[in-house]
Formats: sequence, structure tokens, C-alpha cells
Amino acid sequence: MPDYDWNLAATTAWPLVVALAMGVVVRQFLLAAARRARGRADRAWARIFTAVAAPAAFALPLLFLSLAVAATPLPDVWIERIQHALRVGGMACVTWALVRGVGAIEQRIVARNPVDVVDNLHARRVQTQTRVISRAIQIGIMLVGLAVILMTFPTIRQVGAALLASAGLVGVVAGFAAKPVFGNLIAGLQIAITQPIRLDDVVIVEGEWGRIEEITSAYVVVRIWDQRRLVVPLQWFIENPFQNWTRSSAEILGPVYVWLDHGTPLQAVRDELQRICESDPRWDGRVCVVHVDDLQPDAMKVRLLVSARNSGDDYDLRAAVRERMMEFLRREHPHALARQRTELGGTLAMSRGIGADDPRAAEVGDSSTIGSPLGSPPP
Repeated sequence: MPDYDWNLAATTAWPLVVALAMGVVVRQFLLAAARRARGRADRAWARIFTAVAAPAAFALPLLFLSLAVAATPLPDVWIERIQHALRVGGMACVTWALVRGVGAIEQRIVARNPVDVVDNLHARRVQTQTRVISRAIQIGIMLVGLAVILMTFPTIRQVGAALLASAGLVGVVAGFAAKPVFGNLIAGLQIAITQPIRLDDVVIVEGEWGRIEEITSAYVVVRIWDQRRLVVPLQWFIENPFQNWTRSSAEILGPVYVWLDHGTPLQAVRDELQRICESDPRWDGRVCVVHVDDLQPDAMKVRLLVSARNSGDDYDLRAAVRERMMEFLRREHPHALARQRTELGGTLAMSRGIGADDPRAAEVGDSSTIGSPLGSPPP
């Protein structure tokens, strides 16, 4: 059995060991610097450096090994294969670093434009554009990185050339297969530019009221008011009509409808609505009006229109107006509640809801005839 060539082994190993050791040392310094920079995440450079530190920590040892392999007495075929594997790893690390760098820039922009403020229209616009464009750029980087890595393999290059040569039918099939992916990608860019929806927008989708919680590269998550989540394909918002209550402003008008008697004193209703709005902090001071919206033979439809800074305040304000107005009417004007009327011998009477203590009860006469047809005896 031939003796093992220790000189050859040492000559082969020492450049690799030195390169690996240098790569590990530089990697540790890089990670330590990233940990220190993480405490200064308010700085843009610190956020980006922290994001790309992990991919760079993997790429540096590969770089040192790639340089050291060429100094070893290994056969050329082995050197080529090892360097190819290291190049693939380096390309993957570069792709990873670019994706994380774009994500860090996105996080920086989002952090500088918080939506938890009263007037958040500009912040929601910026966040929506940033998130959608960031996702599109990240997908593009990953696709390009994957294509570059695959093209380093001679076999795949030959397959790619053959596909390009016969691109007719294959191109059609690939186009149909990739239509959902590219459709959502294009829809995302359209949403980022035209912005029919933004993060935290109040929308009505498929009859459900909710807020835009998340916009991804493939779908939109709508947070329903009862904490359910409605997941809608991104392209749906381009192809279908929907309601957006905060498209240009978060301010909103909210109507409250009540059916009242024709004899209701509307000025008293207006005064009470004004008192309710002025005592409620959710009213923004813009609109507080009373309109007669419709007339029916037995009652009139009254609209109480109020305004609020956002849809959440609007819902709560309308509920408060509805409750307090009904309480006011029952207490101060009980005759204002909508009732049916029947004319008996020229006398106007109410067929239900009238009490003996009502001063108009004297006009009715014999209460046994209330609600019975004209000229017919009581049952």
C-alpha cells in the first residue's frame, strides 16, 4: 500500500484552512458590528447594514475559500467544480443581501410614516406604494438571481438555448402558466401607482365592511369589523367595483334615519341634535343637520346627518345620536313617534299607541271605535 503523501495534503489544506479562518474572523467582526448597529435602527445606514450583515457573513468565507482554492495543487477539474459551487453560493448570498437591503429600506420608510395618527392619508399613501413596489423589486431580484445561478450550469444553458429556438408553442404554454403570477405583479404595480386602495383604508368588499390590513404581492387581507379576515386576490381590486370610504379623506358623513309623526316639532329635533353633537367629542364640527327625507301617509322619514373624522368615530357617533334622540323624543315629545291614523266621523284618531292620558284622546270620543272600519260596529 503506497505511503500517504503528507506533503501534498499539507500543501492542499493550509491555504484552505487559512482562508476559512480569515473568513470566520471577518465574519465575527461583521456580526459584532451588526449587533452594535442594531441599537441605532433609527439611522438608515444602520438598518441597511444590519439587514445585509447576515448574507455578507456567509459570503465572505466563501470568497476567501474561492481565492485559496486556486493556490492548491488540486487537479484543474476539481478546482473548477469547487469554485463553481462557491460561485453559486456567493451569488445566492448576493441575492439574499439585495432582497434584505430592499426590505430594510422599506422598513425605514414605513417607520418614518406611521399611520397611527389622526390625519394619516399621506402616510397610508406612502406605505402602500412602498410595500407594493418593494415586493415587486424583491420578486424581480430573486428571479434574476435564480436565472443567473441556473445559467452557470452548461446543461441548463443548452436547454435555455433550445427553448429560445423553439419559443413558439413553449412561449404560449409558459405565458398561460405564468399569467396569474405576472397578473398579480402587474396589478400590484397598478395599485402602487393609481392607489385605489391603501393600507388602513375603510372598504366594503363583497358586502363586508373592513379595513385594508395587508397588501402582499398576491393578495390583500381585509380585516372585517368582527375580527374576521377576508383574503382577496390582488387582481380583484383592478377588475371589480368596490367601495372605498377613505379614498381621498378619512372624514365622513353619517346619516341616522328615524320615522316620526307629522306633528313632530322639527326645530326641537334640530336643537336636540345640535346639543348631542356639541357634547360628543367624536363630532368634528362640520355637519349637524336635520332633513325631512320622505313623506308617507302615516309618518315622515327624517334624516339626521352628522360628520366625523373617520369611519370608526362616525359609527359610534351615529349610535349615540340614535339612542339619545329616541330617549329625548320619548321623554319630551312622546306623540312624535310614528303612528297610524284613522279618521272617524271627521275626527282624527290614532289607531294604536294612544293612551288615556294623552290630551288628544278627548278628540277620539268612544275608544271602542278606534281601528274599526268607518260605519261598522266594533267587534
